[in-house]
Amino acid sequence: MRPEPLRPRDPVRLGSYELVGRLGEGGMGTVYLARTPAGQQVAVKVVRDDLAPDDEFRRRFRSEVARARQVPPFCTAEVIDADPDAEHPYLVVEYVEGPTLQQVVDEKGPLTAANLHSVAIGVATALTAIHGAGIIHRDLKPRNVLLAPGTPKVIDFGIARDIDGAHTANTSPEFMMGTVAYMAPERFGDDVALTAAADVFAWGGVVAYAGTGRTPFGGDSPPATAGRILTQEPDLSGLSGPLRDLVARALHKNPAERPSARELLDLLVSSPSRPAASALEGQPDLRAAANQAQSVTGLMPGPAPAEPTVALSAVPGMSEAVDDDHGRRRRWFLPASIAMLVLAVIAGTMMLVFDPRSEPVAGSGTPEPPVVSSSATPPPGPVLISDDLDKQRLWLAKTEPDGFSSCAFTEGELRVRIQSRSLYKCRGPQDTLPDDLSIDVGVRLLTDNACAAIWFHFKLPRGGHLVRVCQNNVFVGAHQGSDVTVSRTLPLDHPILAGGPATRIGLRVVGDTVTVTRNGVTLGDAPLGAAEISGSRVLLGIILDRDVPEAGAAEVAFDQIEVRGPSAR
Repeated sequence: MRPEPLRPRDPVRLGSYELVGRLGEGGMGTVYLARTPAGQQVAVKVVRDDLAPDDEFRRRFRSEVARARQVPPFCTAEVIDADPDAEHPYLVVEYVEGPTLQQVVDEKGPLTAANLHSVAIGVATALTAIHGAGIIHRDLKPRNVLLAPGTPKVIDFGIARDIDGAHTANTSPEFMMGTVAYMAPERFGDDVALTAAADVFAWGGVVAYAGTGRTPFGGDSPPATAGRILTQEPDLSGLSGPLRDLVARALHKNPAERPSARELLDLLVSSPSRPAASALEGQPDLRAAANQAQSVTGLMPGPAPAEPTVALSAVPGMSEAVDDDHGRRRRWFLPASIAMLVLAVIAGTMMLVFDPRSEPVAGSGTPEPPVVSSSATPPPGPVLISDDLDKQRLWLAKTEPDGFSSCAFTEGELRVRIQSRSLYKCRGPQDTLPDDLSIDVGVRLLTDNACAAIWFHFKLPRGGHLVRVCQNNVFVGAHQGSDVTVSRTLPLDHPILAGGPATRIGLRVVGDTVTVTRNGVTLGDAPLGAAEISGSRVLLGIILDRDVPEAGAAEVAFDQIEVRGPSAR
């Protein structure tokens, strides 16, 4: 995990810890790289400002910290310290150097057999330790697996909950916690008890991704992926042998048919396959961690010595489960009402549309700023779109034939450049998004004559709402056809200097009002108006700053965009 520089409004000290960089940002807060008084590097997770005043959240956080302290550091990031009662509650964990599994697979492709088995064993070891402490991780995914020297490490228990009495309530305020591609079928239901088997399902998805470079239920959109998880068998082409069979068991739709994390570990460690043996022989730390996890969680039945492969590859039928009371087999079905509910809810907020790619349009208009009163807005909802914008993923690179206007990924950010044009849009995701949403994105102005442009509710040919971030002002308005209009101008107390550090711009759209923030500080509200605008896409781009005389090419940059849906009330 490579740290980024601190941002202007970031704290520089928490308790005895000196914060020296940013490691990431998630639903619960921000993770910083810090130093102890003795000079040791640690990771400090700081709770979001809007959650800190909530007494119920602090109670849960305090309980979570107590549970996390009980997790043995076997292939996990060890909990070192915490202060749930601080003004800004924080958790201190071991700093793990190494790329995420997501980064490695994205950059280099699927893992080799021995490395794949190392990841499978390491993550199973971590889950054995986590579940043994009575915790469900709930967000196991490739981004939360670090390929550290010695052993893989599972990180981020930020949305973990006690196993006892763990009801998901996925359609309540915590709707859709986690990442859809690694979510077990039972997690899409309402009032369904969540068990550690959900993490085992995620283990199957993570190992399949590591070995094939794709998720086993991959769809064109989150709702399509959810539908496949609920109704189809996983695509495990590219995996082979006992590991493939074990992944298939872990991805069983019935949680009762999945092995426990400890059973996964026992089967992996006892497997006679050459890659599994090579993984343990070549990594003594991994073998030691696996052995320790086995020793502290009690002995589980393993395969018979003469038939280890048979025990590992015996995959029960997809529709059957054990009835413990009667020792009989019975059919297990995910209720149709649950499947229909989740597909309707997700599709209603994230369904893809196939609009044509956006093209540059010239713009002009006259500001008409009315007086708008500030309105209370709810906390952000589930993540719908997330992209670091450091390379082609959801947003795409392109260069116009004249070579003067382009969207390019350079030095870990999306840079947009124009010359002889007044504005330019980058090709981005075509997801259908809800009317109420929030957008958070890092913005840099690279030249004095440039404004960063954020479009939302956009659809060709009618256009959409537009926020322009310039050196001295943020302009909120609309872009329709060739007209760019302004409904309100929000002055900036401190200018955004060309070539300076990134500024976090937040847009919270509720009803017919958008609230604009800069680095978490509210700049003001503005009316949306323009009732004929009916699109749903979010686009990024550039517009010339009319207040600065044109002087050659103009350029802006974006990084780390996150789009969230409406919060549950």
